[in-house]
Amino acid sequence: MERGDLTPDLLLQAYAMGVFPMAESRGDPNVFWVDPRRRGILPLDGFRISRSLARRIRKGGLEVGIDRDFAATVEGCADRPETWINDTIFGLYLDLHTRGIAHSVELWRDGRLVGGVYGVTLGAAFFGESMFSRETDASKIALAFLVDRLRQGGFTLFDTQFITPHLRSLGGQEVQRAAYHRLLADALPRTADFTAPDTPDVQALLQRNTHTS
Repeated sequence: MERGDLTPDLLLQAYAMGVFPMAESRGDPNVFWVDPRRRGILPLDGFRISRSLARRIRKGGLEVGIDRDFAATVEGCADRPETWINDTIFGLYLDLHTRGIAHSVELWRDGRLVGGVYGVTLGAAFFGESMFSRETDASKIALAFLVDRLRQGGFTLFDTQFITPHLRSLGGQEVQRAAYHRLLADALPRTADFTAPDTPDVQALLQRNTHTS
């Protein structure tokens, strides 16, 4: 499927059905749909910040941005030898961002984007698309602020599509397709607001999420 056949509205319909788009590579103009037999999720009540990650956050020097530069965040995620983000997918998510449906959480140091994560919202579901790091643990820190924001905003489902060792170490799980669809069906009619929480606050984040045992 090429860009002319794929619209933002069709993409949202696909998400609501539990499928998402990918490309074979950045240079391949075609897009295919994915509906994994086992789906990755990050339970919002299961994410905890480890002591080591908390120490890195407390070191400071990082500024958290919300939708400050969505395009640069997607570009950062695509900036790797192998990526499923082609020009078609890039353009679609920019369209969704202008409609207030796709969002990014970014980490900045001295005006330079050093990490981030982005995804799509529907109802009380957040569909995480990709993340990147240009500094040690930058994506983990961005993910911590994202999870905290989803909790505060009333979200019930954080879809990570697949599970990587990185996500599993942070509490990510795999569920069967049928179980995922039940979680999705419960989340879609609900109301949540990605923009509702206040400006990210490091101390509040750590108080709410640091693992103490």
